[in-house]
Amino acid sequence: MKAVLKRLTPAPLWSAARNAYDALRLLPDLPSAALHSWRRQSIRTLAEMKDSRRGRRCFILGNGPSLRQTDLSKLRTEATFGLNRIYLLFPELGFTTTYLVSINDLVIEQCAAEIAALSVPTFLTWRSRRVFSNLAPGSFTLPTFLYTTYTGPKFSRDARGRLWEGATVTYVALQLAFHLGFEQVILVGVDHNFVTQGEANQTIVSAGDDPNHFSPHYFGTGFKWQLPDLETSERAYLLARDTYTRAGRQVLDATVGGKLTIFPKVEYNSLF
Repeated sequence: MKAVLKRLTPAPLWSAARNAYDALRLLPDLPSAALHSWRRQSIRTLAEMKDSRRGRRCFILGNGPSLRQTDLSKLRTEATFGLNRIYLLFPELGFTTTYLVSINDLVIEQCAAEIAALSVPTFLTWRSRRVFSNLAPGSFTLPTFLYTTYTGPKFSRDARGRLWEGATVTYVALQLAFHLGFEQVILVGVDHNFVTQGEANQTIVSAGDDPNHFSPHYFGTGFKWQLPDLETSERAYLLARDTYTRAGRQVLDATVGGKLTIFPKVEYNSLF
């Protein structure tokens, strides 16, 4: 029914209705997003991090199958953002990403204990506080909570406020990288291509090995996940590209065989 309504409704009207609905859903979060002690600590942490990496470059690691065709050992000494379950690669790599970012409710709900056990600076959506409040006190280092929302479109230069999710955690990582001051951001493993097809944002349960990510166990049998919304994520990537360009910064795409066409392409090995 949702897909039919979307096809029949003019795009501007559909976008306005969706934003209004999402804004109403967020109302209960507004007071705590500003006043809760965990959020206040997160805002202080983000203030300390603002522009702390000015002039440097970083890599954002997507989780596509192309990571298996990429020599990630070259990133050992680079600043890196890992996304969602990238930590499944850490034992094989022999090192961790510099940061970890996750905003998807289903991923965090099913993997909270694994994420909490990581010794990596972690950025999570404020919605996940409910999951972490149920973990044993002292069993985890408090993550930095981001006030992410479905309502947009917007690119935030300052991560202390509201961040539009843009239907992909990669977009949130791009906003964080801008906040930290990185001058050049390079995407790796952002394949922008999914074998599994269906309605955008539909929740499904995996019935076997995962063909869409670097590991068959990423969203393996029994894992609940949402099908991608590539159209919305492309709108978000355009905002990111334009914001970085206007600021005299740059986003490059070094994904091997990636389908994303928004950012200038660069050959991965040429970067080292």
